[in-house]
Amino acid sequence: MRILVVGAGATGGYFGARLAEIGRDVTFLVRPARAEKLAAEGLRVKSPVGDVHIASPKTVTADKLSEPFDLVILSAKAYDLDGAVADLRPAVGPQTAVLPILNGMRHLDVLDAAFGPERVLGGTCAIVATLTKAGEIRQMSELHSLTYGERDGTRSERIAAIEAQMEGVRFQARSSDKVVLEMWEKWVFLATLAGATTLMRASIGDIVAAPGGPAFVEGLLDECQAVAVANGYGSREKVLAGARKTLTAEKSPMTASMLRDIEGGARIEADHIVGDLIARGRKAGIETPILARVLTGLKAYENRKAREAA
Repeated sequence: MRILVVGAGATGGYFGARLAEIGRDVTFLVRPARAEKLAAEGLRVKSPVGDVHIASPKTVTADKLSEPFDLVILSAKAYDLDGAVADLRPAVGPQTAVLPILNGMRHLDVLDAAFGPERVLGGTCAIVATLTKAGEIRQMSELHSLTYGERDGTRSERIAAIEAQMEGVRFQARSSDKVVLEMWEKWVFLATLAGATTLMRASIGDIVAAPGGPAFVEGLLDECQAVAVANGYGSREKVLAGARKTLTAEKSPMTASMLRDIEGGARIEADHIVGDLIARGRKAGIETPILARVLTGLKAYENRKAREAA
């Protein structure tokens, strides 16, 4: 199976490196500067579960893509999605499976429109990693899972083929017949975490210790869950209970990567993670006043960045 991984950053680079590590036919779609660096230094991953160095990773730039791949693993940031779709077109043929591991659900609409829903799988991942200035991927915890499946819940030949490619890989790979539900469950958790920590500019523990903090977080979680329920994908009871416990844990240092992006002056996925959830809630008749306040704060940040860059 020929696998194309879009990007060689913290997420795509990590999962792609692990697949290449066990001999899978992996090519990374990267920009020219990244291709040059990888050619000179290889792809390096520092990880608590074992380092890996792919000395000569296969790379391709968008202008050199000329034939379809069997599987495309897409891990681009939401704000880069349109550009990634344009770059990908030569790589997606009639038999190509596109596996996106972005957060939220909006990207599925974009990919369906671009390539047809029959080519687009459901997928989600969990990893805490960063790309250093030196170009090395650094995994900061042992969390590293990738879940994938047909969105209609069926077990297809291509899912079986992907499972075969995942055998022996050094991350947790799992096919799921409830992958869309799992995507929504992650979205409910992430939107609550990102909403709470960005609005308050604090960790979960700091928020919970403040007057009204626990009620604020729980109210935000309830809004996100209400939208999921209205769309037919409410988090399962055990999953929701686990999310509530994690998101209200005393002294927890947990923050969302979106807060870290804001603190670093980086771009954020405000519309994809928060704005789209509000829109899907409104369409289903669900009001989300806390989420709306979160979005105001995130868009104000984006407006400030645009003004300062002008």
